Amino acid sequence: MTTPQADTHKIVVAARHVAKTYKEGTLRADVLEDVTFEVRRGETLAIVGASGAGKSTLLHIVGGLDTLTRGEVEIDGHLMSTLSDAQRGHLRNRSLGFIYQFHHLLPEFTALENVCMPLLVRDTPIDEARERASYLLDRVGLAQRMEHKPGELSGGERQRCAVARALVTKPACILGDEPTGNLDEHNAAQVYDLMLELNREIGTSFVLVTHDRRLAARMDRVLELSGGRMHALTNQAA
Repeated sequence: MTTPQADTHKIVVAARHVAKTYKEGTLRADVLEDVTFEVRRGETLAIVGASGAGKSTLLHIVGGLDTLTRGEVEIDGHLMSTLSDAQRGHLRNRSLGFIYQFHHLLPEFTALENVCMPLLVRDTPIDEARERASYLLDRVGLAQRMEHKPGELSGGERQRCAVARALVTKPACILGDEPTGNLDEHNAAQVYDLMLELNREIGTSFVLVTHDRRLAARMDRVLELSGGRMHALTNQAA
């Protein structure tokens, strides 16, 4: 499988002046106030910040899983606010992949079946889906574990399987919410190595929320979410 030539000038994810306010009765919480950032094709970005800073909320808004109060989000050239719910769902499934702290693999299915699932939902022919899923499972080091169910895999193996599942649809960008937060230091470093290697090979962008500044420092850019706003850090300073 050949390595694609990424158009590094193309913006695949953009958040502009994004704000999010929660209200309940007379109570008001401004979680995000004026968040703006862009991610280009093939770029890796880490978002760090204190617990409760709104990192996961921001990622859910960017991924179309939560609403914003003000501002706009653009995914792969499409403004989310101009799309219907069905169109947003289609764009999300086509252009984004998601990795969470917990793998969310379906326990009754094998690793191969779990990775095939996003393609089968798109009505991809089964042989084509299995070929693509098998390739990615091999790339993440699970060639000998394809027929094992999640309960038969280690924590690191389950998370590597989740990485393969996120990439199987060839998304423009992967959004990761603490993707190594449930792993020990050794397995966390291995999963980061894998994501960065696949980023270079496939050209998919990665936006990762993490509390681990040492791992964040390995990304192309690091942004800190604080006081509802985004602040640029050098990756050495993260």
